[in-house]
Amino acid sequence: MGTATDYVLEELRLFRASLALSQEDFGKGIGYSGSHVSSVETGGRAPTKEFMKAVDGHHDTGGRFLRMLDRLGRLDAEPAWLREWIEFERGATTLRWFELAYVPGLLQTERYARATLAGGRFAPEDVDRIVASRLERQAILRRERPPQLICVIDEAVLRRPVLDQPGLMIEQCEHLARLTAEEHIQVHIVPTDAGMYLGLAGQFIIAEMPDGERVAHADNQLTAQIVDTPTDVATLARTWEIVRNEALPRRQSVELIEEVAKSWT
Repeated sequence: MGTATDYVLEELRLFRASLALSQEDFGKGIGYSGSHVSSVETGGRAPTKEFMKAVDGHHDTGGRFLRMLDRLGRLDAEPAWLREWIEFERGATTLRWFELAYVPGLLQTERYARATLAGGRFAPEDVDRIVASRLERQAILRRERPPQLICVIDEAVLRRPVLDQPGLMIEQCEHLARLTAEEHIQVHIVPTDAGMYLGLAGQFIIAEMPDGERVAHADNQLTAQIVDTPTDVATLARTWEIVRNEALPRRQSVELIEEVAKSWT
């Protein structure tokens, strides 16, 4: 983490020390474990808005730490929520990713990534920057000890055409099929005949960290949210299990991906 982040974490440590609280006792007061507090203070995991809100709320700081986190986000080239999530993504041992609308970002081709940003919402230079960042994040899958990536994707994602982009979807489907040959990458497809299911409520990702704790990511048209309160993460984990049970087994999912790839020719 950078110098600005180090300053924020140092202020957090000093604040806890001024209260004469251990990490365990400080954590109990704000609804987190002592190991979670330790990991934040030492830079092992990024401080989130939820964490800082809990500190400010319990200790009546007047919003001090949330303001510091907000200012830290403004100093970064990426939005604060994305900067936070990338830290978790890089440190995770397992990523459980459900996608309703798009191929997961870590599995996208460059052309497909660009297509997801089309429509005039972003300026051309912003598209270039976002695509480059997304492709750079994929490096975690090629490192010596990559995270286990388990993706559940709605079948509609594979069958949705990209207008005026001939060959794009066959390229993306073939790329997806190749990646599933990697031991650390699993892709499961929820078939159309599954009908209505709980996953239709929206996309989410659950990252499991080396210490066993979990943090989640969810977004919508307007914003993205990092979720790390234990009860909320547990709710998403239960949703994951339900959604995962609607999906096809790994081998059948690969066969479906290959079948859809052929249909795009």
